[in-house]
Amino acid sequence: MTSATWNGVKIAESDQTVVVEGNHYFPPESVKKDFLRPSSTTSRCPWKGAANYYSLEVDGKTNKDAVWYYADPSTAAANIKGYLAFWNGVEVG
Repeated sequence: MTSATWNGVKIAESDQTVVVEGNHYFPPESVKKDFLRPSSTTSRCPWKGAANYYSLEVDGKTNKDAVWYYADPSTAAANIKGYLAFWNGVEVG
């Protein structure tokens, strides 16, 4: 079972993550959406496509753009469509 924890709170847990380039992508239903806050940040991966972001908010603290996902990935990354990955201090393991 793989989990994502930030600020002492478990944000996601799943035994069905998909690992791409060393990052665990969590199925959307395994993520506690109460902690996600919309972000206008986007980025682009040459082979996965456009990424969108969420910030995390836990106990009044915000971790800006700590979550990313591909809503409409390229065909090569279709297996992670809608899955969420974490970084910026979020412990995944």
